[in-house]
Amino acid sequence: MPPVENDLKASDPVELEKTVRQTGPAVMVIFGATGDLTARKLFPAIYNLARSNMLSRESAIIGVARDQMTTDQFREIMGQKLDQFATSEVEPNLKDWMLKRLYYLYGDFKDQGVYANLAQTLAEADKNHSTHGNYFFYLATSPLFFADIVERLGAAGLAAEKEGHWRRIVFEKPFGNDLESAKDLNQHLSKVLTENQIFRIDHYLGKETVQNILVFRFSNGIFEPIWNQNYVDHVQITVAETVGVENRASYFDKSGTLRDMVPNHLLQLLSLTAMEPPISFNSDAVHDEQSKVLHAIQPVSEEQVLHHAVRGQYDAGEINHESVPAYRSEPGVPPESKTETFVALKLLIDNWRWAGVPFYLRTGKRMETRHTEVAIQFKRAPFVLFRDTPVNALKANQVVIHIAPDEGVSMRIGAKKPGAQMKVGSVDMNFNYKDYFGSVPNTGYEVLLYDGIIGDQTLFQRADMVEAGWKVVDPILDIWKALPPRNFPNYPAGSWGPKEADDLINRDGRFWRKLHE
Repeated sequence: MPPVENDLKASDPVELEKTVRQTGPAVMVIFGATGDLTARKLFPAIYNLARSNMLSRESAIIGVARDQMTTDQFREIMGQKLDQFATSEVEPNLKDWMLKRLYYLYGDFKDQGVYANLAQTLAEADKNHSTHGNYFFYLATSPLFFADIVERLGAAGLAAEKEGHWRRIVFEKPFGNDLESAKDLNQHLSKVLTENQIFRIDHYLGKETVQNILVFRFSNGIFEPIWNQNYVDHVQITVAETVGVENRASYFDKSGTLRDMVPNHLLQLLSLTAMEPPISFNSDAVHDEQSKVLHAIQPVSEEQVLHHAVRGQYDAGEINHESVPAYRSEPGVPPESKTETFVALKLLIDNWRWAGVPFYLRTGKRMETRHTEVAIQFKRAPFVLFRDTPVNALKANQVVIHIAPDEGVSMRIGAKKPGAQMKVGSVDMNFNYKDYFGSVPNTGYEVLLYDGIIGDQTLFQRADMVEAGWKVVDPILDIWKALPPRNFPNYPAGSWGPKEADDLINRDGRFWRKLHE
């Protein structure tokens, strides 16, 4: 708990790190502050940072949205939301400390007058809470407002860094809806901001195990020497969700799973898994290596799209013994929608480390279980040694990085079964984060907010990375637009996707990992 007021007691039951680095003084301005993201993720994450003594006591928060209300009303609402969505028991004193530093402005994001009022409120926060003129803007809005908000911040003099005061702006995904729009948005932002002020967020990178991919690979000498085409047969990346479109139909039906998940989440996981060792964990060094991998992905030709890319849409089915409707029956979805809710891809990386090693990606909604993982399957050991034994199959070794819902790492190795005969069985060695390190209450946004405030861009996407991701996706989008699907819906809710996804990997003599709770 931060030493913020005399009324905050030092008897917090949470043991705190004495050496943790606090953020510097700053005001966090949240555009779209009355939305679900702020209530469910951002505000509880800010609370967790304060509770862990990682947030400066010289901090304040300003919410900006189109809902008309006063600051007092906003404080009351956010206090209730914090009680509802906090990831641990809410400490009344700390909650009061946060609410005293919370302000609200309402108006249209395109109205320049809103930004004049914002400048006044920022000056008030600087004076009341000694925030030293440092501003952290979080755009929790529709991407349609990104360029407008930045342009008006610039016109109001709120985006320029001067006299030692910093300005940083976080952009939620999606960043563009194809390569052309991503380039256009980057160009618009560059007229007002420098690249080190821009933080393109991917909340998947807030997960501990995603960050641990780098540590797992580069701090353990037993793995990096075999992390290449000489030993690895293929890689599978799975992001499976049990939820449907929920209340995002207006956005999702125009986007689809390919745009929504692949250029950001899945390609971020791929780049961290496949990148070369950076010279340091400095953000530019890490981004340089990620960017090289993304640019090395072989372009998917028009013909290859038909064989290396699969799309699907869920029909009615059953998940956890409950009936769920088809995608086309979800509220807000057109009854003849052609939007995909499932994608499977085969990608190849054309560099010395990964030449010839396929990366299989799959992601979908209304799957059998919620699970995110990266599985590295190694080549099978030679069988000739066991030719005179009853062994009739040798399973390949695997390293699996489990990202959600359980975070950890597992390895599958071969071992002799007890008995007089030579029989080989598979043994799984599992490491689970919470078993070794305990569980830390979090929303997944804490580290991203913290890094944004201190100015560390390592877990955010650079402009060239965003554009490289869209270069991978664009050819598939073009073909799918020209050839609408004829067989939607093509997989029942509660399954692992359409048959064509199995065919995609089976043609290569490989199989998707079976994932069960």
